[in-house]
Amino acid sequence: MEAAVKRGNNVAMQFMGLLISLGIISFLVVYSPNNFTSDQGYGNVDIQNPLQVEEKCDIFEGKWIQTGKNESLYKSTNCAWISDWKNCFKQGRKDVEFVNWRWKPHACQLPRFAVNNFFKIVRNRRMMFIGDSVARNQMESLLCILSEEESPTEVEKEDEAGNWTLYFSSYNFTITFIRSVFLVKSEEIMINGSSSGTFNIDLDKVDDKWTEKLPSTDYAIISAAHWFFRKNYLYEEGNLIGCVHCSEPNVTNLGLGFAVGKAIRSALEFIHGCKNCNSLMTILRTFSPTHFEKGNWNSGGYCNKTRPVSDTEVDLGGFELELRNVQKTEVERAQKKVSKSETDQKLWILDVTMAMLMRPDGHPGIYCGNPWTKGINDCLHWCLPGPIDIWNDWLIALMKMQTRSSLEL
Repeated sequence: MEAAVKRGNNVAMQFMGLLISLGIISFLVVYSPNNFTSDQGYGNVDIQNPLQVEEKCDIFEGKWIQTGKNESLYKSTNCAWISDWKNCFKQGRKDVEFVNWRWKPHACQLPRFAVNNFFKIVRNRRMMFIGDSVARNQMESLLCILSEEESPTEVEKEDEAGNWTLYFSSYNFTITFIRSVFLVKSEEIMINGSSSGTFNIDLDKVDDKWTEKLPSTDYAIISAAHWFFRKNYLYEEGNLIGCVHCSEPNVTNLGLGFAVGKAIRSALEFIHGCKNCNSLMTILRTFSPTHFEKGNWNSGGYCNKTRPVSDTEVDLGGFELELRNVQKTEVERAQKKVSKSETDQKLWILDVTMAMLMRPDGHPGIYCGNPWTKGINDCLHWCLPGPIDIWNDWLIALMKMQTRSSLEL
């Protein structure tokens, strides 16, 4: 009898052990990091600390993966904020494969942009994009994404190239574009009253069009480079020190990297010294590459690819990565001036260059209705929707890290 009871107890204990083992195995299967896909969650995630992924993983190092579905978070027909000349489908582009690709970092997953998460972060705040038309391109992308939940009210709009401010009343959130193509002060040289396309640039004097608005701004996304790709004269302390894209006997051609680096340095030094900018988070967006082939804007250049290229097909010795490295160097230089805790909160880099070098298919090209470039291929700006939308996935990822808020907001 006692032996039977012992056998029964042993069987019961074995059965309970089996149930416990099965429970543990089931838990591990369900919650295994390998089971999280780009649509379900985040690979290699510490469940207790979702931010670990973004803090330890370089979200800018990765590859483009074809998903077989439209990855856009909005439709071009539903967004009123796209300039016609970036609305490639409206301008007749028929191939749709260029929107069927998703960015995949090598060491983790990049969460998709979640509108409700974004609005939770920016409630009662102000965001400012500062730069040229490519900066505006990113802002238009963000507006299209956010408009899926709420359409903003237009507060100010100078023209298709000038300053622009919009307001989301439900969240008391203001978003602004400030046109400042060099970030520093400049003046175009006029010839017989006509535009020459050549500028005198004061590399040590920041442009007050954006600096005067800085104290009331919570997020500043700054960028500059494309307007340096022309003959320009460079000044410091009011004195001519050189030029870019020039070949004159008495003026030194100092090169693009020098000019861009100096302008970025002046901007970051001003931001660092801003007395009333305590809540400001600054994000420098690196150089956005062009993909002109067999020429440029004015010499028959074109871009007609319909698929991304791999990182092995990218020219790693081109000026694009050179300029990106100059910009990153200036950010690192600025970060050394503040304590680490302040740096974590105040200065970040949105490193788009390498990923976008792989997207020659993402430009308007011949599908460009730009009134200023009629008959010219646009291989500089980005189609909306298109690969530029990933910039805002990266943007919100940086904002989440800055606030140390949960990815599950």
